Amino acid sequence: MSFPERVFSGVQPTGTLTLGNYLGALSRFSDYQDKYECLYCVVDMHAITMWQDPKELHANTLGVTAAYLASGLDPAKNIIFNQSQVPAHAEMAWVFNCVTRIGWLNRMTQFKEKAGKNRENASAGLYVYPSLMAADILVYRATHVPVGDDQKQHLELARDIAQKFNHDYADSIRTQTNAEEFFPQPEPLIEGPAMRVMSLRDGTKKMSKSDPSDNSRINMDDDADTIAQKIRKAKTDPEPLPGEAEGFEGRPEADNLVGIYAALAQEPKLAVVDRFAGAQFSEFKKDLTELAVTALAPVSDELRRLKADPAYLESVLKAGSERAAEIAEPIMKETKAIVGFVAS
Repeated sequence: MSFPERVFSGVQPTGTLTLGNYLGALSRFSDYQDKYECLYCVVDMHAITMWQDPKELHANTLGVTAAYLASGLDPAKNIIFNQSQVPAHAEMAWVFNCVTRIGWLNRMTQFKEKAGKNRENASAGLYVYPSLMAADILVYRATHVPVGDDQKQHLELARDIAQKFNHDYADSIRTQTNAEEFFPQPEPLIEGPAMRVMSLRDGTKKMSKSDPSDNSRINMDDDADTIAQKIRKAKTDPEPLPGEAEGFEGRPEADNLVGIYAALAQEPKLAVVDRFAGAQFSEFKKDLTELAVTALAPVSDELRRLKADPAYLESVLKAGSERAAEIAEPIMKETKAIVGFVAS
């Protein structure tokens, strides 16, 4: 069975979004809006797998919505909404909890990282988080998902869940839909440089909005002076920039800054390496600062403007949630019939 091409992605509303979120995901989303039907979700249900202050969660949900719009997403061309306003996400997640095997969840590395040594006190929601992520994607029968390296394992699980559901309910699917399969195998959309932006203080760690040090990241709403200061303070090493890719071995901070430059300039990384071969970091950082400020200032200005208008952001979410529900509810209804639930 062929499925209509549809893109789904979600961002958690937990803290201020960073340059890593922008380069790794948000800046690319607008490239898809003229190619696919796209749904972009603020995954607030995922956020509460770890405790969130309710006021902060509400504000951060609007903040992610603002970031989507500031990054170039047109709410008329895309469906922009928050997860908790579409009940089908939770309904599908329960069905998938019953399809997903414990062994599959035990292999999920993100649970181990987030729960740490205190895993016995972690929430059950954090453990079954990947089933909800699969539900987010498959309740729309999305065919493509923009993902970074850290989410590829979860997308593979979504594919496994789709395949097992299609297998376990094969006879019912044929009876109810006259098709051989009900859910697609969603494909990853991975392209371009700097898919994984690292910390400005430690090039071996991913840039994170939860890092205690604000200097470890560039926030999407940082002004030009703050961006310049953070790049100036970014950790480097005493050696000049190398002239070949192999020269970055053992130099994660150098590799990270050159990758950020390449992504902001929308150039191949090797072209940047050739241009700055032998340069000192003091020289390179000046050029990187100028580029970053030029590229990010319009986005950060628009982000701050939108965040000052919460009523407009709430209206975008409400309209988007209604459009999302129009797609999800019929798919959820068919899922219930396939499983054998009695219709209301």
